[in-house]
Order: sequence, then structure tokens, then C-alpha cells
Amino acid sequence: MEKQIYSVSDLISVVNQTLEFAYPTVIVEGEVASFKVSKNKFVFFDIKDNDGVIGCFMMIYSLRIPLEDGMKVRLIAQPKLTPWGKFSLSVREVLPVGEGTIKRAFEILKAKLQSEGLFDSSRKRILPKIPGRVGVIASSESSGYADFIKIINHRWRGIQIEVADVQVQGVGAGQQIIKAIDYFNQQPNLVEVLVIIRGGGSAEDLAVFNEEPLVRTIAASRIPTLVGVGHETDTSLCDLVADLRAATPSNAAQLLTPDREAVLRELSQREQRFLSHIQSSLQAKKLRALQAVGLMFSSIDQTLELRMHQLQMASRLLNQVNPSAVLRRGYSLVRQNGALLKSGLKLKKGDELVIELSDTIINVGVQDVKKS
Repeated sequence: MEKQIYSVSDLISVVNQTLEFAYPTVIVEGEVASFKVSKNKFVFFDIKDNDGVIGCFMMIYSLRIPLEDGMKVRLIAQPKLTPWGKFSLSVREVLPVGEGTIKRAFEILKAKLQSEGLFDSSRKRILPKIPGRVGVIASSESSGYADFIKIINHRWRGIQIEVADVQVQGVGAGQQIIKAIDYFNQQPNLVEVLVIIRGGGSAEDLAVFNEEPLVRTIAASRIPTLVGVGHETDTSLCDLVADLRAATPSNAAQLLTPDREAVLRELSQREQRFLSHIQSSLQAKKLRALQAVGLMFSSIDQTLELRMHQLQMASRLLNQVNPSAVLRRGYSLVRQNGALLKSGLKLKKGDELVIELSDTIINVGVQDVKKS
């Protein structure tokens, strides 16, 4: 049987078809070497272990974590034979492996984002005190989500919760969370707070929350964000960029809502303080009113006493000039034709006069008139 003869390009095409059929996706772990970026668009590096090296290629927009030589990573890739005959891995996603790699990638990206001001407190927004509508991004089957909902319902009923059920670790998790954030931000009627939660796990489990595209998506959210990922000791870059960080999903529920019992106690205490203030105010006003009334009556008494004294003085004065009183002291009034007889009045013999004493009226005639 005559063997088929291939051109170089045909053979490369056949080999790639065979690889694509047999190995559409491979997961490879190893150490990064010879890392470089070309034209700020293409990423080239090798992945190696003690006995072998494979060249790798990927687009820079698919690189979610910082890479440098010596990091241990897990690649999601497709094996290919390049046109120039070199076996290579076309990488779709890179995941950090091991605490050292995760920590180093965290530090590199943290420094970069910090220099851009993404963690500055000046850009943090204040969450509403009692939100009416909340968007939650989480795995709805997780215990962290269950704890969050339980505490929310216990602390403050009536909040409308809209949930985006996503994968929160592993391959594709970051992209699912990004799509959920974009979904909430594109709604015409925005929720008041966007909560991203995940329970505890290993450093590798939580690595998705240190991926650059996810961190930047949270930073760009139109909706204020609350992130509660892992345990209290875990701090991710998503925590740092969020408007508010919660130590755990349970703590996120506590920060999001007031405690209904505490609010009722506070309202009761305020009511008591208000009533006490009113009572104190009424007592003070009553005392001031009584004092004012007392001063008013005292002033009236003083005025009446003064007026009575003045009246008595006037009465005594009137009594002193009262003609009847003068007559009782032995004086008399002399009238001529009803008019009092005064000094300088000219009289003549024969005029008739009336002399009034205190108890007698005497009619007399003038016998003689002489000057005194």
C-alpha cells in the first residue's frame, strides 16, 4: 500500500486536527520560565518541570494574574503544532498554584493597582443605611450564601434580594462573576448595593478574587459594592477595591443591615428621652408661669397699695378744703344773691346777705359798710 505524502503545511494541519480531537483541552502544571510580553499584546513563556519544557502562547487580555519567572501555575490550554514546526500550548487561562505563587502575584498586582489609586479611601462610596433592593453574586448552593440570607432575614425583613448564581472558584469563575456584575450594572433600575460573597477556602480556592479583570470590574461598578470573601484573616484585592469590605459573608449581612432588635431598643430609648424632655420642659414652663403669675399679683398688690395711699392722701386733702369742714371749725359763708361774698365786692346799706353756718342759715340786711 502506497503511503500518503503530505506537504509540510498539510501535515501540520493534520497533526493539529488530531491533537484537537484527542486533546481539545489539557491542564498542565509547572513553573513559568522565559516570560515576556510582545507589543503589549502577545504573551510568551515556557512551562517546565525537572525533566521537560513546553513553549506557551496567549493573548494578554486572557492573562488575569501577573506572571514572572519561577511562579508555579496551572494552565488551561490546547496543544498545537506551530507553522514553524514547534510544539506549543495555546493558553486560555492561567491559575496560580501554591501559596508562594499566589502571594507573589497578589503583591505585584496590588502594587500596580495601588499606584493607580484604586484602593484610595477617597473613592469609596457610602452604602445606604437600610437598602430596599440588593444584588447578591454568589454560589446559591454554598454555606456562605445560606448564612448571609439567614442573618439578613433575622436582622431586617423586607429587603428585596436579587441573586446571580455563579461559580466562585476554579476555571471560568472570574468571568462568570464579571458577567454578573455587568448584568446588574446594565439594568435600567439599579439595585442599591451589590454584594459579592464567598465562604472560606484555601488560597487557591480564593485566587479568583485576586484576578485583575475582576478587580477592575468591581472598581468600575456604578453600584456601590460590598465584598465578603473567605475568613476574617483572608484579604483579597476585591476586598481592597470594594466600597466596603466584610470579613465574612455573615459579616457582610451584618454590615448591610441594622439589627432590628437594636433599632427597636434605640427607638424605645429615644421615646423615653423625648417624653422625659417634654415632661421636664412642661415642669419648667409651669414653674416659670407660676413665678410670672406670682410676680404679676405682687405687682398688682403694690400698685393697689400705692393707689390706695394716693387716694387716702387725696381724701385728706379734699377734707381739708371741704367747705363743710371749714364751717364745722366755726367759720361761715356769706352769699349775696347766691354768690359767695369775696373781698373787694362793693356793698351798700340795705343789701340782703345770707350767712351760712355749719348748722344754721341766717338772712340779714346790711346796716353799714366800712373799710377795714
